[in-house]
Amino acid sequence: DVVYDLGSGDGRIVVIAAQKYGARGVGIEIQPRLVAMSREIAREGGVAGRVTFIEGDLFTVDISPATVVTLWLSKSVNAELEPKLRRELEPGTRIVSHQFPIGTWPPDATVRAEYDGTDVFLWKVPPR
Repeated sequence: DVVYDLGSGDGRIVVIAAQKYGARGVGIEIQPRLVAMSREIAREGGVAGRVTFIEGDLFTVDISPATVVTLWLSKSVNAELEPKLRRELEPGTRIVSHQFPIGTWPPDATVRAEYDGTDVFLWKVPPR
C-alpha cells in the first residue's frame, strides 16, 4: 500500500504504516516544524527510505498515487476535500477519517474507536 496522511502532523501514521505493515507512506503537512520532526521520527524509526514528508498544502499536492488516505481534520476541511478526493483517487482507494465524515459522501462503514469512543469513517472509492 501507499498511505497518504493529509495533515500528517508528527508523521506517526505513515511511520507506523511503514514499520508495522511494510507500506510506503507520504505525509502532507503545512507546518515546517512538524515536517522536520516527522523526518527525524522516520529516521529514528528506521523507515526514512519508505516514507516521504511533503511540506505543502493538502489541497494542492497530487494524491493520486495513494491506495489509502487517512484524515484527522475538521468537518469543514473534510467537506472542502470531498471534490479533490473524488477527482484524484483511483477506484478502490480506501479512505479513513477519524471523527468527521467527508462532506455529503456517505461512508461505507463507521466504527467506534475503542481507545477514545470517537467514530472512524471508512470509504472505498467507487468505480467511475
